[in-house]
Amino acid sequence: MATDAPQAVLAELYTVADFEAAAIARLDPMAREYLIGGAGDEITLRRNRAALDAVLLAPRVLRDVSRLDTRVTLFGREHALPIVLAPTGYHGLFHPGGECETARGAAMAGVTMTVSSVATTALDQVARASDARFWYQIYCQRDRAWTLDQIRIAEASGFEAFALTVDTPVLGARDREKRAHFHLPPQFRMANFPPLVGDYSPNAHHDPHDIYNPFLDASLTWKDFEWLRGHTRLPVLVKGVLSAADARLAVEHGAAGVIVSNHGGRNLDTVPATIEALPAIAEAIGDRVPILMDGGVRRGTDVVKALAFGARAVLIGRPLVYGLTVGGAAGVARVVELLSLELRQAMALLGVKSIAEIGREALWTPPGRS
Repeated sequence: MATDAPQAVLAELYTVADFEAAAIARLDPMAREYLIGGAGDEITLRRNRAALDAVLLAPRVLRDVSRLDTRVTLFGREHALPIVLAPTGYHGLFHPGGECETARGAAMAGVTMTVSSVATTALDQVARASDARFWYQIYCQRDRAWTLDQIRIAEASGFEAFALTVDTPVLGARDREKRAHFHLPPQFRMANFPPLVGDYSPNAHHDPHDIYNPFLDASLTWKDFEWLRGHTRLPVLVKGVLSAADARLAVEHGAAGVIVSNHGGRNLDTVPATIEALPAIAEAIGDRVPILMDGGVRRGTDVVKALAFGARAVLIGRPLVYGLTVGGAAGVARVVELLSLELRQAMALLGVKSIAEIGREALWTPPGRS
């Protein structure tokens, strides 16, 4: 694995796309295919970007934008940016420091890191790596006692929220991963899973003709969500919602927030892009709980579009891994810095001076359409 690019090189990377190209050039084929791949024919993976690109913005002029405010409040705490690091797996494949290095990057950038259940580093170890703020993304295990242990470890380690992934009773058709013979090398294990499934990978210990996997509980229902919520004092978000009906159910069952997500295009192919699903969800639940969105965010203008459609913040997944791969903690921080810069540029050019001012009026409506 290559050494981190020096600051002088990171400073010459001006977009997330620049980081993506640099990361792809560094990665071995197996890690590369895991990172960039989606499900099936990757229609949804591409659509996440295409749909964001298709949304046009409507600038207003001669407004005082000499001071900009990018702060947003989520679950009782102020965040400097409406950007959260999304849960992404196996950081040890992309940097020797693994999730601890990402945590240091989150602290440098001043953003919250969501630690994945499929991390290669234990929760408490990640939490000790920096003074960043953390959320934990949970796959509820069949072994509920183990799940409760993880909840207690996260609480004791100062985590601020849980995000229960609900869109993955089984894995999608991960064809790239299969062709690349994706597996965890011997030095890694899924540190936050029971030992019997801790070395799980899509091509190991699994009948290729069986859609069910040892680390996913396909029997989960809203009753299980209520069980989880009842065993923690922390906010529990529901991650993986594309349906307005499911968003309403989430609120009815006590979710503290809803994350609009199609799992980065990695689960069911040919579902809508998240920016396409977001408006109906925002209309269905309004401001009863915060709505967040991930999927395809690569520019500050993408952040604006999500906020305009009703999200309170966005999560970035692959971009943080690009930064981690190229420059470790400094690379993660640089990716966030670029998105922050572009967000502030977009706000000024739109004529809005705070996140609270970003609404539907920031979106271009063609003449003749309401």
